[in-house]
Amino acid sequence: MLKLSEIWVYPVKSLGGISLQEAQVTDRGLELDRRWLLVDDDNRFLTQREHPQLALFRPEIIEGNLKIVHKELLEWIIVPFCLDVERKNDTIKVVVWDDTIDAFEVSSEISNWFSKIVGFSARLVYMPDESKRKVDPDYAISGEEITSFADAYPFLIIGQSSLDDLNSRLDEKVSMNRFRPNFVFTNGAAFEEDFWRNFKIGNVPFAGVKRCDRCVMTTVDQEKGVVSSKDPLKTLAKFRNFGNKVLFGQNLIGLGVGTVSVGDEINVLDKDR
Repeated sequence: MLKLSEIWVYPVKSLGGISLQEAQVTDRGLELDRRWLLVDDDNRFLTQREHPQLALFRPEIIEGNLKIVHKELLEWIIVPFCLDVERKNDTIKVVVWDDTIDAFEVSSEISNWFSKIVGFSARLVYMPDESKRKVDPDYAISGEEITSFADAYPFLIIGQSSLDDLNSRLDEKVSMNRFRPNFVFTNGAAFEEDFWRNFKIGNVPFAGVKRCDRCVMTTVDQEKGVVSSKDPLKTLAKFRNFGNKVLFGQNLIGLGVGTVSVGDEINVLDKDR
């Protein structure tokens, strides 16, 4: 029996994640997932690809707020959840890859805190509910599906067996956090998620729409905030290279809303093979 073993949200894109026992599935991803984003002076998104030290910022959920702690400096700041209610700032246009998205700066105080620690200008922005960023139409189902500040899709799932297979080929094992999934499952075969098309986690339906392209971000050591080596990307490229893209994990679109919990059964309804 396939079981949901881990649930992860990453409230601020490219910062650390939060492990949850249950989460709400919304129309744009898990609740809180990638609703905040750091941008530069040109309003372009900042990620660990260029700034691996972002991994050292660790969010926590504290009494209806985000508490973001720098792992090494132990400095912290509070970011409120209820930004749609408290919003005072004007909407700005921010860029994630080829998408231009409506957002607003949370506060100059919070932006200054991030800028001071990273050593360059970084503003924290939030995606309000009225901001609708559509997924790639080539992989949409109805054409109306939306996502957050995630790279492209609302959800990502990876099997524990897939990571175990990869680690069996590595000199130094890596943790699942290198790949930043929302869902991890156990009891399946390695890479079987590649072929899932329609399935349910508990009672919530999902569709697998595209295997996930991997990049240099997988080489960032999430505990140290540095690029540790060319692995695991180098090794993945040897056996998971499809059309010059290194693939690991399956991108998903939600087909409903509801609650998912660690331990939920996963029922695969339709596969490619």
